[in-house]
Amino acid sequence: MARRRVNTTKLEIIQTATRMFLEKGYSATSIKAIANALDMSTGHLTFYFPAKENLLAELVDMLCSFQWALMKQHVEEGESLLMAICLELTSMAAICEENEIAKDFFISAYTHSLTLEIIRKNDAQRAKLVFAEYCPDWSDKQFAEVETLVSGVEYATLMTTGDSAPIDMRISGALNNIMMLYQVPEEMRRQKIQRALSMDYRAIGRTVLQEFMAYIEETNEQAFEELLRRK
Repeated sequence: MARRRVNTTKLEIIQTATRMFLEKGYSATSIKAIANALDMSTGHLTFYFPAKENLLAELVDMLCSFQWALMKQHVEEGESLLMAICLELTSMAAICEENEIAKDFFISAYTHSLTLEIIRKNDAQRAKLVFAEYCPDWSDKQFAEVETLVSGVEYATLMTTGDSAPIDMRISGALNNIMMLYQVPEEMRRQKIQRALSMDYRAIGRTVLQEFMAYIEETNEQAFEELLRRK
């Protein structure tokens, strides 16, 4: 009985925290605010999650699962794996360009060591699938090493200031650099970049953000339902 209560409490914290991060912003949401929303003490909350970064990691884990699902969806709709990855970064850049709260989440995910490690490990696994034909002899270590560079390129694309280049220039430069790191031929790089930029990537970004938020709600609800079925 106690074990089920522990699991329920953790799920309640995750559900509330992830919702607040996406509605109010990660940086603007404190552990105290999350605890207050749950009517519990901060000490009680930190018993389950020692720091806010640990809760961010839960959301980043869900983001990674969502990205796998979205990549599969793109492929089922006729896109290549390479194009699916290009569309992912393009839509992320568009999301961060238009939505400050979502931008805060992505930037926070790329600047905390715990969540950055999750992103790099996830993306290295996907890179082995997407770029296999261009890097057939690479080891797991090589993919992991390149992803440390790729994550830096992605961060620079999303983290804008008043002096940042226009979004189309950032997307083009980022996609070219990432594909070049994975030895994609120049003509193929040019074609994928041109196609990504020819789409209404801002509209795609809005749709992806809505789908991600719906995915988070559904994932949290499914976790509760699974726990109840075990009773």
